[in-house]
Amino acid sequence: MGVEGCTKCIKYLLFFCNFIFWLAGGVILGVALWLRNDGKISSLLGLELDGTQAPNSFYVCVHILIAVGAVMMVVGFLGCYGAIQESQCLLGTFFVCLVILFACEVAAGVWGYMHKDTVSQEMKNFYDSVYDQAMVKTLEQDKKTAVAKVLKVFHETLNCCGKGQVTSILTQLTSDICPEKWTTVNCHSKIDTLFTDNIHLIEIAALVVAIIMIFEMIFSMVLCCGIRNSPVY
Repeated sequence: MGVEGCTKCIKYLLFFCNFIFWLAGGVILGVALWLRNDGKISSLLGLELDGTQAPNSFYVCVHILIAVGAVMMVVGFLGCYGAIQESQCLLGTFFVCLVILFACEVAAGVWGYMHKDTVSQEMKNFYDSVYDQAMVKTLEQDKKTAVAKVLKVFHETLNCCGKGQVTSILTQLTSDICPEKWTTVNCHSKIDTLFTDNIHLIEIAALVVAIIMIFEMIFSMVLCCGIRNSPVY
């Protein structure tokens, strides 16, 4: 092949970056699949009461992440092969794919930042509605049993009880829907921790991938120009 000197160095740098990009795609895909099948999250998001399903906004983010991870692996392989073969066509296609991916990631990042508290807030609202029903003394027995069952999943999964510090203590003293082991942790804080920590994990992964993509776009254009200006071509 025809590139020499600095351009040849760029070629191998691009190959290395693409290999890292391909690995990052695999990691993101793996993390997304892990989040999709996480026991705590699945237990909570699978809850249903009176035909009302627990909010699944978090799963929308995870499914998008699965798609992004799979596309990254394909694009990463395309970039590796294009760099080694010094193919302007493959590198051009790779660059276009990167630009599209980068634009989608920026758009998703902006949307995610604007709605970063939505997932946990929706889940807290769902918990509050179930908890408030459980506290109604005149509730029919069948309904009360169904409500208590949903609440127990929350409490046992997250090892929490009540909406706040006071309700946590009162609920444990006046009912049997809290975990057997005494806890003063309220479910609002546990829900925030569960979903916020996982969202931060997604944000860190997206930031790392965005940085890699910027370098790859630069290297692919430099290599394309080098191939075009090479004497062999």
